[in-house]
Amino acid sequence: MASTNDLKNGLVLKLEGGQLWSVVEFQHVKPGKGPAFVRTKLKNVLSGKVVDKTFNAGVKVETATIDKRDMQFSYMDGEYFVFMDMETYDQLMVDRKAVGDAANFLIEGFTATVAQHEGEVLFVELPAAVELVVQETEPGVQGDRSTGGTKPATLETGHQIQVPLFITTGEKIKVDTRTSDYLGRVNS
Repeated sequence: MASTNDLKNGLVLKLEGGQLWSVVEFQHVKPGKGPAFVRTKLKNVLSGKVVDKTFNAGVKVETATIDKRDMQFSYMDGEYFVFMDMETYDQLMVDRKAVGDAANFLIEGFTATVAQHEGEVLFVELPAAVELVVQETEPGVQGDRSTGGTKPATLETGHQIQVPLFITTGEKIKVDTRTSDYLGRVNS
């Protein structure tokens, strides 16, 4: 248990029937009249939904312990992604739902942050950008600007993104894992 006075960004609260909410933003407010309160912006850990919630100052809120560990993606086993803890070498099977959009950027050997609560995997978090090889893309036609100077490219993970016309098959590029945007070439 913690008080609303102890709130900080990243703290995970257990609210409304055991749902886990992460504190994104908080602000202590002391109006001229009436009691003080805390205005927060909370993000649901599982669904990603963001809500605004106001607490009276000093109210007790239940906190949840989230265990975040860096783990290495090893391989796919059917519908499960197998991660290995680099300290204990324990393997953890994570289902596709918990991996979410991170599946678009995972290749063997990548390190990801796996978040667990009471033994249940909540989500898998990747760095903001990863470097991947372009598996296949059409040659860019000079003068073709109908698509704003971009063309589709399939990455080594099978995920498809838009890249500039000058990118060729086999090139290593940097990709934003949150938006699937092309960020630039990687110089080898």
